Amino acid sequence: MFIETETTPNPATLKFLPGRQVMPAGTREFASPEAAEASPLAEALFDTGEVTGVFYGSDFVSVTAGPGADWSQLKPQVVAVLLDHFVSGAPLFAGGAAGFSVPPEDQPVVDDDPADADIVAQIHELLETRIRPAVANDGGDIVYRGYRDGVVHLQMQGACSGCPSSTATLKHGIEGLLKHYIPEVTEVRAA
Repeated sequence: MFIETETTPNPATLKFLPGRQVMPAGTREFASPEAAEASPLAEALFDTGEVTGVFYGSDFVSVTAGPGADWSQLKPQVVAVLLDHFVSGAPLFAGGAAGFSVPPEDQPVVDDDPADADIVAQIHELLETRIRPAVANDGGDIVYRGYRDGVVHLQMQGACSGCPSSTATLKHGIEGLLKHYIPEVTEVRAA
């Protein structure tokens, strides 16, 4: 088995591609060792002592290193953990934990107004077809967190959360795209 690596716009994060499916549906982010207890793989990555975030996409794992970590030393450790996991066929989640369940922190920031159902549907369509694939290429994901009064609330995950360019991506890229296709959208805010 060969695991490819790719850099991401976030210098603290590398994207690892095992050449097989990681998540059957959805994504999952682990931002602490406590959260990682739901996944033996994420837990093993945090056990290196240098990892501060793990993100599972459909066919990749993004790993974020803590401040001062040296990727030249950490990368072989991460690859070894990933190889051990995927070669052994071990489950991704402990005890049948739902990998793509929605953790409480991913609940909406604002509740959608039922009168805006058409606008919200358009937002979801653009997120799924144009935005999410581009963000996944950078080792992350974007989660819809609500729409109210022209403001779309989105949360960046994986390599994209904490990325130095994430604010520019939200404000100039995603906001511009949504405003272009959906005139009712006036602003995009990070949740």
